Amino acid sequence: MILVSACLMGKNCRYDGGNQKDLKLIKLLKDKDISLLCPEVEAGLNTPRPPAEIINGDGCDVLQKKAQVLNKKGEDVTDSFIRGCQKALTGIDFTEVEFAVLKSRSPSCGVNKIYSGKFDGKLKKGSGVTAAFLKGKGIAVYTEEEIDKIIDLMK
Repeated sequence: MILVSACLMGKNCRYDGGNQKDLKLIKLLKDKDISLLCPEVEAGLNTPRPPAEIINGDGCDVLQKKAQVLNKKGEDVTDSFIRGCQKALTGIDFTEVEFAVLKSRSPSCGVNKIYSGKFDGKLKKGSGVTAAFLKGKGIAVYTEEEIDKIIDLMK
């Protein structure tokens, strides 16, 4: 099974109400066993919703209660992001997961780089909450921007 951010497959679940439909990824995965996830929707957050960023750390720090996720209104949505991660992955047998393809830069799904936490459009090192959780389970996690690596995995 391959875990995939729902927005990459065309589901309108992004914070802005849209999606990030990736036709190349959709074509690549069309005959594969995939499981779509959107931790933010699973948490019960509205679509659309204010953008959110992780401050004072990354997803690993959030999971360890050392950092927070705040939305652009200044509201603390940390618990929602943790709950969404847990709900989105409930029932997943991690031994059956080949890898995950998650939306780049997202506070939930970002891999290796996420927004700075200052809502300034800049990036910092680190992964989002769900990406960090999956990495902690030993799951290889990629973004849609790493399509060449994904193609190589599937050969």
